[in-house]
Amino acid sequence: MRRHASKHSLTTLSELNVTPLLDLAFVLLIIFMITAPVLAESADLIIPTSKASNEAVDPSAVFVVSVDQNLALAVDGTPVTFADLPDRLLSLHEGNPDLAVVIRAHKEIPVQEIVNIMDALKASGITKVGIVTKPEA
Repeated sequence: MRRHASKHSLTTLSELNVTPLLDLAFVLLIIFMITAPVLAESADLIIPTSKASNEAVDPSAVFVVSVDQNLALAVDGTPVTFADLPDRLLSLHEGNPDLAVVIRAHKEIPVQEIVNIMDALKASGITKVGIVTKPEA
């Protein structure tokens, strides 16, 4: 029996196989296509009702600032005026530095009113802020 040693002669490849490189490029393209929309829509809001998160806020440290259609403010159901809101928030923040605030606003109020509330929150030193929304039907 004769061995086929002559078939296995050493030769160099003159062409580069680009198939693995194209596979890698397509995988990276798909990863970027999936992650780009997620990164564009992300926001730095703390959602206090998320129980799955490791950084979930204690529900006892969450206060709700509500604004109705007539621009009447309430902090945890207690009516306050906009002039008294910073003092009320400051007293809440002094009592609990880990305080988180959720803003419940009527959908038809001007955005400027929500911005004014957020300015009052920032002036009071409260940095954990969320806005209540509900999914569209």
